[in-house]
Amino acid sequence: MIEGGTHSLRQLAGRYQVGELIGHGGMADVHVGTDSRLGRRVAIKLLKPTLADDPSFRTRFRQEAQAAARMAHPTIVRVFDAGEETVTDQNGIERQLPFIVMEFVDGRLLKDIIADGPMDPHEATRITEGVLTALEYSHRAGVVHRDIKPGNIMVTPNGQVKVMDFGIARAISDSSATVAQTSVILGTAQYFSPEQARGESVDARTDLYSTGVVLFEMLTGRPPFRGDSPVAVAYQHVSEAPVPPSAFNPRVSPALDAVVLHALAKDRFERFQSAADFRTDVEAADAGQVPTRRIESQHDASSTLFGVNPSATAGSEAAIRQLTVAPDRPVRSQSRPPVAWIWAGIAVMAVIVAAVLYWTFSLEGTRLTGAVSVAIPNVAGQTYDDAAKVLEGNDLIPQRFSEISDTVAEGDVIRTQPAADVTVSPGMEVEVFVSLGKRQVDVPHVARVEEDAAITAITDAGLIYGSTEQSYSTNIPSGVVISSDPAGGQRVRAGDTVNLTVSNGMVSVPDVVGRTVAEASTVLGQELGLTVDVVADYGCSGQIVSGQSLSPGDQPQRSDVTLRYCVN
Repeated sequence: MIEGGTHSLRQLAGRYQVGELIGHGGMADVHVGTDSRLGRRVAIKLLKPTLADDPSFRTRFRQEAQAAARMAHPTIVRVFDAGEETVTDQNGIERQLPFIVMEFVDGRLLKDIIADGPMDPHEATRITEGVLTALEYSHRAGVVHRDIKPGNIMVTPNGQVKVMDFGIARAISDSSATVAQTSVILGTAQYFSPEQARGESVDARTDLYSTGVVLFEMLTGRPPFRGDSPVAVAYQHVSEAPVPPSAFNPRVSPALDAVVLHALAKDRFERFQSAADFRTDVEAADAGQVPTRRIESQHDASSTLFGVNPSATAGSEAAIRQLTVAPDRPVRSQSRPPVAWIWAGIAVMAVIVAAVLYWTFSLEGTRLTGAVSVAIPNVAGQTYDDAAKVLEGNDLIPQRFSEISDTVAEGDVIRTQPAADVTVSPGMEVEVFVSLGKRQVDVPHVARVEEDAAITAITDAGLIYGSTEQSYSTNIPSGVVISSDPAGGQRVRAGDTVNLTVSNGMVSVPDVVGRTVAEASTVLGQELGLTVDVVADYGCSGQIVSGQSLSPGDQPQRSDVTLRYCVN
């Protein structure tokens, strides 16, 4: 329940039941909720009144929420809906309260995980790879996050990484919100890129810098720059060189140091130029390989995913020229466009007019034939290619999206949006959600764990326990797991079967009669872990073993065995 002035807000848009508060930040409060129409659990984000009162912000916020809603990727928290609810404040004045309905994720915020202390480098790199996968997808879609920080990253119980709040930071920065509001929304200065701290335009490489800050903090338990005020921290982002993470955590390798420092380069042209490059180097460093430093000048760094530098020639040379222009140098302007531009404009207008005429006559033809609407066919369970043919045959345009599903086979259609049987206009785009198969999970490390606890860990990870095979072990107690198949740490599909090999607490003792004392002692003592005692046998000769107290076969671990050897 949310207090909205003199009224208590229990439902949004006539379908979303608002539940208890589960989180809050500088710009919004988050509640758990239920979509009564679809019967699913959701997270509902309600904007602060100080931001909700700004009409330009509400418009921009709605546009960005719509853009974020189109991003469907396992590493990104989905946005299902957005809107505004009319509430009455304490003075009896009606106000608009913007809200966002998102995917509910059961997990922990990365900032809470970091609060427990420095993370294992392998786990830190694994989470970073998930964040970079999300950024690679969003950057290809033309969306810069602008607010990558641990508070916007969640980790589920099975280790899956989920990045949230795509598009929200941009909605704030492009609105007429005050400086104080903007500073709250864009997060603390600890994760600012140098260009953000200087108030310059941002692009995809801004997100990569912030990801480098998050990786530094996961490895060390602290951000690279700290100060008495946000201004002091922002100044350090602009002017101070970060120290290697290994200075705070000796477990960090030199290779990982190099990756972090590359990500934290002040000059965005000296930084990683794409999320894919960043992830490749993180994976290499995690594998113990020193990443090869790319020569960024070989790429046109001024023409990345987010805009082209019109004054650029190529690569780093262009970046240097762009950055060394005097700030007070006047910008050349023209009173009229060049002749070529005029002709280009005429050509574009001609194309637009032709397209409008074509659309008009096509529409008229459609009306004459009576095909003014079409029901979306049910293509669930079909392959995407088959579904696309069906939709195109009904004068609809399929758009493919991918989604993890525990029930629909990989490559088959889960559903469409709009849903099947909904009547729409011909030529409408239909989102087709195709199954990626069951989610991937890591096989838990259960070696040297009691069998019952190992089975529990396997089922808790979303896997199926198969069978147990007994085996010999010299040092693992009876009932304790020796190994699993697949091995711990291996990524498999949820629902896959894991088999166990468990110690039977026994060793297989061989017959050592006839061997030398040295050989018999090595086999029984060093290899099998038995306690060996040697006694002389004066009734034989040859200095070989004449008898053993333990008969060959299965014997308990660490048993005592006495060897008799001939001394004559």
